Amino acid sequence: MSKTDQNSKLRRIFTLFTTFFRIGAFTFGGGYAMIPLIQRDVVEKHKWITDDDILEIVAIAESTPGPIAINSATFIGYRVAGFFGAFFATFGVVLPSFVIISLISLLLNEFQSITAVRYAFFGIRAGVLALLLKALVGMYRKCPKKIVSYCVIAFAFILSVFTEINLLFVIIGCALIGLIYSLALEKRAKNGNE
Repeated sequence: MSKTDQNSKLRRIFTLFTTFFRIGAFTFGGGYAMIPLIQRDVVEKHKWITDDDILEIVAIAESTPGPIAINSATFIGYRVAGFFGAFFATFGVVLPSFVIISLISLLLNEFQSITAVRYAFFGIRAGVLALLLKALVGMYRKCPKKIVSYCVIAFAFILSVFTEINLLFVIIGCALIGLIYSLALEKRAKNGNE
């Protein structure tokens, strides 16, 4: 690998780290609240991946063990710069939370009793809800608009909200329905071409 290629890869790795560090530092509410920021920085700003890739990465990140933001950072980092890209993107998204939680844990009792902090968290919750709704609308726009998709959405919503079933089983069920439906479509298309 030439020196220019090495420098280019190091710049990409550094950019991955700073991008995901910023996302991790300025997003409250967990992984779903990060999706719009990840989409803006990774797709629109840096053009590392496409909107369709974001949907696939979110689906994979949701289906694998671990927080969705960390999994997404790992997948994107690996796609952009291999192993070290995955490592530094993941490290970048985790570092702010680690530092903040470590500091808060030292001052937890005093921190909870501050009125201004309690009021700030009321506002933060409203902002997180807005980010979650934006992620939902963005993902809905990119999803295929087929009756099977709507049935899977309804199925997953009903099971996750109105039953005590483990969400892992809901995700596995949705994946199986999608797999069976896709295989049936392929088989139908193959039979139609013969």
